[in-house]
Amino acid sequence: MSSAVISRRGVDRLRAGHPWIYRSDVLSCDGQPGDLVRVLTERDRPLGWAFWSGASQISLRMVLDATRESGDSLNERKLFADRLERAIEYRAVLAIDATACRLVHGEADRLPALIVDRYADWLVVQTLSQGMDRRLPMIVELLVEIAKPRGILARNDPKVRRLEGLDEKVEVVYGEVPETIEVSEGRIRHLVDVRHGQKTGLFLDQVENHAAAVRYARGAALDAFSYLGGFALQIAPHCERVITLDSSAPGVAATREAAQRNGITNLDAREGNVFDELRELEIARERFHTIVLDPPAFARNRAAVERAAAGYKEINLRALKLLEPGGHLVTCSCSYNVDEALFAAIVEEAAADARVAVALVEKRMQARDHPVLVGVPETHYLKCFILRKLA
Repeated sequence: MSSAVISRRGVDRLRAGHPWIYRSDVLSCDGQPGDLVRVLTERDRPLGWAFWSGASQISLRMVLDATRESGDSLNERKLFADRLERAIEYRAVLAIDATACRLVHGEADRLPALIVDRYADWLVVQTLSQGMDRRLPMIVELLVEIAKPRGILARNDPKVRRLEGLDEKVEVVYGEVPETIEVSEGRIRHLVDVRHGQKTGLFLDQVENHAAAVRYARGAALDAFSYLGGFALQIAPHCERVITLDSSAPGVAATREAAQRNGITNLDAREGNVFDELRELEIARERFHTIVLDPPAFARNRAAVERAAAGYKEINLRALKLLEPGGHLVTCSCSYNVDEALFAAIVEEAAADARVAVALVEKRMQARDHPVLVGVPETHYLKCFILRKLA
């Protein structure tokens, strides 16, 4: 049985509810990369079981704490089967109006570094640590038993795998997986490229925010950083016209194709630099009743926060100037390093500089199938504010 001994600081971190132990707090470990090791204090008191990584700065990811374990052995298959079943059952209870959703959200489902997304009858899996990657065959077997998919794709190409010393690859690990899969989100149908699309194919974490935006959508609408048109396609039936802006030519083309497939004729998808386009719209004195800002992560690390804050402030300032009194702005940030308090302060500064009064109508986050683990701020990455510009 392999074991790892951690420092007092590491013990305090675990007891505060955070399941990660960094390399600087590991005093010793005799495990091999990917092993499930017993975690001990300096006085040999058991703290639980964790995946050991020989490469990442996140050296230990807790799988089971000492209050729930018994003895010196662990039935991994039964543990993982139980947790997969609970995670999948929870998503069924949510009754999200979509045929694509997240079934397993890593640490928030007590399955560290494991992502499982459902696209209709197929599953896409990501194993993002040495420990979970070694157990991919077992995970696939259990998913076949529990979820009964027609096929499973291992979409293991995220760059974060490099931090674990893992290669990047995409492979079918069960059954057959088509090049594109049709899914529905409410009344909108999407064709998803699960091999090459962002994340595992779609931004599933915004699904419930799309539905929220529909409640306020009316008049002329603008969807900036639209990517595949997730917001625009949902709000278009409720608006007079919708302009989408994105710098990705493939994304713009996909938005146009999706609009045509869904019979949406009032959508104008435009390619361009969103910062420049927002300025041009302001110069042209365009006005909108509904605006969505859903940019990519501006701050991928702490060093980028200051520059990111300036970017967020500029686009929100421009949007508020373009917004009609009484209109609504749906503004988002998926930058973990820009927390909710900072994002709120940025929006407040933008409103002050635009010399407009706004009311916060809703404060939202990622969809419920992407739950936030209390005590683990890294799992709360998506912020979404819905604001009303006062007359």
